[in-house]
Amino acid sequence: MPRPENGSAFLPRSTDRRSILTGIVLLFAAPWLGSARAATALGRAVNARGSVERRRDKAVERLAVGAPLIERDAVVTGRKSYAELRLGAATRVFLGGETELVIDRFVAEQGGTLELGAGRMVFDRPEGESKVDMELRTAFGMIGVRGTKFFCGPSRGAFAVFVEHGEVVVSNAGVVQTVRPGQGVDVASPNAPPTDPAEWGQARIEEAYASVGL
Repeated sequence: MPRPENGSAFLPRSTDRRSILTGIVLLFAAPWLGSARAATALGRAVNARGSVERRRDKAVERLAVGAPLIERDAVVTGRKSYAELRLGAATRVFLGGETELVIDRFVAEQGGTLELGAGRMVFDRPEGESKVDMELRTAFGMIGVRGTKFFCGPSRGAFAVFVEHGEVVVSNAGVVQTVRPGQGVDVASPNAPPTDPAEWGQARIEEAYASVGL
């Protein structure tokens, strides 16, 4: 049998067949493996009251307690409906009625990006937990978060942000405001800047939390 010039033997045909078959298996498995990685659970539903849906790609289904949440999932609540989500081990998100929240991306104990399409929410990262860098995109501007508890959504005729503990940065229309514990800002319209931070009274705080079922 002829031998290559370098003196090495040709591979047996059975080895060639195994290599080809392995390549074919990996070729067809690659899309599935990619989907499995993309579908890693980022969190789950802890509570759902009323009409609460999860929208994933083109599929829409009722959000059941314990259901996993993955990247690009949208959680949508109906009128007089509420949801509580858990992201990672310690971050909780409460949604009020007629709210749409998209989990753009989230890495446990690190942070990520959420999109509030409509409605109201409370983000709660308990004091004492490690800080996470989060961004919340809304039609009324960007909210930068580092481990805190805050409300955002409609309140007394404006889109508002209130901080219970921690600190957030609200930016819109070229204006940036840092909001600290006990303070809130209002944004009158999607094109308006946030107002200067001001102390909120107990009545307004309770109204805001009640609107997300707290």
